[in-house]
Amino acid sequence: MVWKTLYNTLVIPALTAGYYIAARFSPKIREGLAGRRGVFDSITEQLQSARKLNQTVWFHFTSVGEFEQARPLIESLKDESRIVLTYFSPSVHSNVTSYPHHDAGIYLPLDTARNAERLFQIIKPSLLVFSKFDIWPNLVWCAAKRGVPIALIAGTLHPESKRLASFARPFFRSVHQYISVHCVISEDDAQRFRLICPPSAQIEVTGDTRFDRVYQRAVAVNGKGNFFSGQSTLKRPILIAGSTYLEDERVVLEAYRRLRENNSHTPDCNNLLHLILVPHEPTSERIDEIRAQLDDLGLSGVCFSDLQEGVDLSQTDVIVIDTVGLLAQLYRLGDVAFVGGSFHGSVHNVMEPAAMAKPILFGPTIHNAYEAGLLKTRGAAQLVNDPQEMADVLTSWLPDAAERTRMGQIGKQVIEENLGASERTLAQIRSYLTA
Repeated sequence: MVWKTLYNTLVIPALTAGYYIAARFSPKIREGLAGRRGVFDSITEQLQSARKLNQTVWFHFTSVGEFEQARPLIESLKDESRIVLTYFSPSVHSNVTSYPHHDAGIYLPLDTARNAERLFQIIKPSLLVFSKFDIWPNLVWCAAKRGVPIALIAGTLHPESKRLASFARPFFRSVHQYISVHCVISEDDAQRFRLICPPSAQIEVTGDTRFDRVYQRAVAVNGKGNFFSGQSTLKRPILIAGSTYLEDERVVLEAYRRLRENNSHTPDCNNLLHLILVPHEPTSERIDEIRAQLDDLGLSGVCFSDLQEGVDLSQTDVIVIDTVGLLAQLYRLGDVAFVGGSFHGSVHNVMEPAAMAKPILFGPTIHNAYEAGLLKTRGAAQLVNDPQEMADVLTSWLPDAAERTRMGQIGKQVIEENLGASERTLAQIRSYLTA
């Protein structure tokens, strides 16, 4: 096969070299490389002590969002199948290692033909499942050679994807022709997948399984009360800026400064906005960056880890969350949600605040998230391009609790309308497993 030869002789060496070069400048990539050492011994050992069942389902995903899309399916299949998980990004490593519903889990080795063969020899999967878009050609070709069915779940292709370029389509067609079923999130995505699949490909619009997962989490979180000291002293309204990067924070904090400055003469408590900032990765370096921004803007701030029992937060501008695992509860607490990543490269999870009936703001980069565009179109979210636009929107929203409630209810309705994707997807992939 020409494409297979070109991929393994040109693309894989270039990707490998680029990955090792990039690791010199990126701690995250270095962490990923370190985590890949000894993965074959690790998965062999894990499977030797794993449950003895007749079939094994292998799920692969790149990071946290794709893992969340796979979880409803994993948890439906775990009692009848051994579950093997592979992943690409270090950001999901801790999620997998602490996850109880799997028999083995490792970083995916680099996609060489030899690595793919070794993995299939060790795992012996009955079914290989890719989540969203992280499809590796040598895994596909190796599965096809062994007669292992392949499913794509929550499949999506945004209109600007390079996979749709005319020069790239023949290569991707040589990969996708071996995928047994493409479970995609929308009819628009189905149309785009048809451009890189042969006419005989099975493409089913089953929806995004994250809608189910996020809704379940929102229902669970909504029953919880106060969870940090001083929460009861916060004044309304509260803006939660979730999963932010430096680029997001520059916009959010400047918008917040302008808002405070414009309303400093007004005693109305509706203008005493609290901002709770939740960085995507609350490392000490990131927290130092945020503190420096607060100092430069003349804003007062306190870190979550420094809060004392009974502290009065009414005069604090910004609370910086320097621990993980609180974002869902914080979205429940807030009145408006800004979702980060949207000024950095790709917006993060907008479903979570929508499921909790919160009006949503995000920046201009939302091409990666079908649901963000849907929420914007339906009037549950608004896109802003700079600090002034954000300040203007907040100035309009903050005194108008009824409008915030209306937008929040639309967002929750969007989530509820899209429930059931897990069951539809499960029905498709079960057809490739023995009863």
